[in-house]
Amino acid sequence: MALARARRSESAFNYWPGFVDALSTLVLSIVFLLSVFLVVQFFLSQEVTGKDKALEQLNAKIAQLNDMLSLEKLGKLDLDDRLSQLRAGLASAEAERDRVKGLYEGLAGSGNDAAGKAAELNKALDSEKAVSARALAQIEVLTQQISALRRQLAALEEALDASEKRDKESQGRIADLGQRLNVALAQRVQELSRYRSEFFGRLRAILGNRPDIRIVGDRFVFQSEVFFDTGQAVLLPEGRAELDKVASALVDLDKQIPGEIAWVLRVDGHTDVRPINSPVFKSNWELSSARAISVVQYLVSLGVSPQRLVAAGFAEFQPLDTAPTEEAYKRNRRIELKLTER
Repeated sequence: MALARARRSESAFNYWPGFVDALSTLVLSIVFLLSVFLVVQFFLSQEVTGKDKALEQLNAKIAQLNDMLSLEKLGKLDLDDRLSQLRAGLASAEAERDRVKGLYEGLAGSGNDAAGKAAELNKALDSEKAVSARALAQIEVLTQQISALRRQLAALEEALDASEKRDKESQGRIADLGQRLNVALAQRVQELSRYRSEFFGRLRAILGNRPDIRIVGDRFVFQSEVFFDTGQAVLLPEGRAELDKVASALVDLDKQIPGEIAWVLRVDGHTDVRPINSPVFKSNWELSSARAISVVQYLVSLGVSPQRLVAAGFAEFQPLDTAPTEEAYKRNRRIELKLTER
């Protein structure tokens, strides 16, 4: 123990790893924001895709109606030609009737023959009139069909305009949602940063200027010897005393931070690179995780909400100093407390 205490006084500050951790946290936060935005963008693009499919169906129906209208126009032109022919025949028949009437008046002696011929001509004229009447009826039906097609086209154009308007409104809502989300997240980050600063300030005042407790970036770093004996995960009385101070600050902080801010205190356990030789722990992973869990369980016993705590073991894979010296090994054996988002 005397040798361990002598090594504590030789620890030095190294801000570079904390800067790297802070930069990593910033990158993770940005990735999280981009992930949320992409999820929202994905669901909204699905809605827009469905509207595009409906628009394609409407366009196909319009094309079909245009084809039908073209066919109807061709039929109308054919009927117009037939009507023109019938009218020409009617005019010719009327001219023939007039000519026959003239002959009838001029030739009294051949009245019976002329009367018969006139009767035939009248029959022919009545037949032509019947044909003309049917043609006019068909023209009327075609006119009504064309009017119905025009009404359908107008309705389809209105539906297309409404769909385009809804698409524009959806795009506007997407942009507004993204902006509001960015603002809300920025506000949450600012609020959590303010409470983190207050928490760190209070811990700094409570814990004092001890060489074995350092502030590196956005986290408190405790040397493992403050809490545990070598190769052990049972809290020492000295470590419990330090955690009592941390728990008091955490309980007060939990009362101050609004409930809608999802924050946690992450307890990270770290070991040095030398493999452990213990019947209790088979690897540094187990030792670092067990130490972090011991700290979390003790904080819970002091009234800290378990919903606000996270235990994590990093073994030897996040060293502060990679030199193969006792001083480097001592610096790497540590417990870190970080106030962060859930």
